[in-house]
Amino acid sequence: MPPSDLPHPSRSPGSRLPKGLGRSELCDERVLAALAAVPREQFIPSASSGAALEDRALPIGCGQTISQPYIVALMTQEARIRPGDRVLEIGTGSGYQAAVLSEIGAEVYSIEIIPELADSAKETLNRLGCADVHLRHGDGRQGWPEAAPFDAILVTAAAEGIPDTLLSQLGAGGRLIVPVRRAGSRPEERLIVVTKTDGEPMVRELCPVRFVPLTGGDPREGAEE
Repeated sequence: MPPSDLPHPSRSPGSRLPKGLGRSELCDERVLAALAAVPREQFIPSASSGAALEDRALPIGCGQTISQPYIVALMTQEARIRPGDRVLEIGTGSGYQAAVLSEIGAEVYSIEIIPELADSAKETLNRLGCADVHLRHGDGRQGWPEAAPFDAILVTAAAEGIPDTLLSQLGAGGRLIVPVRRAGSRPEERLIVVTKTDGEPMVRELCPVRFVPLTGGDPREGAEE
């Protein structure tokens, strides 16, 4: 299909809601509608397109994956996005999460550390008409200070702790959704929500998760600063 003929996600025919999400504890109808509207198959290699509606992570090349739809939906729901909100995404990957945020009405700023993925995601998002997604290649740990403050920040890689640099770029009452890696004899990762307040940030745990590490270099080169 020529690029000019590709519909914007909100105008795509039929439901693309991944299997099982309608029966999960996810309750924000806007989030479920966004996942049904955004064509996940556009964000994965053609070899995996038959699995686009399955609720599991899929490879997208460069040793990376597109997140499980349930996790995309959960992070989006917990961000409590309203139309016009300014949202920062750390780790563009395929661009799928950014497209879901755009579908809800957010102005999205997304950063990807792997140049090939940044280029591919930008092409896909442009093809789908997601004009309110701003994407660049770089170290997401530094955030996007010139576009701050943000109403919400979503991090799609596991941090060693709550990233202070990102927290500082949230507006009052803003939400940071980030997987945090816990050290110990049995290391684990937990998805947490940090709400910025006038005093100490409010921290709430959601669930166990597994993400690639949050790094300042191309993970294929084993670079972690």
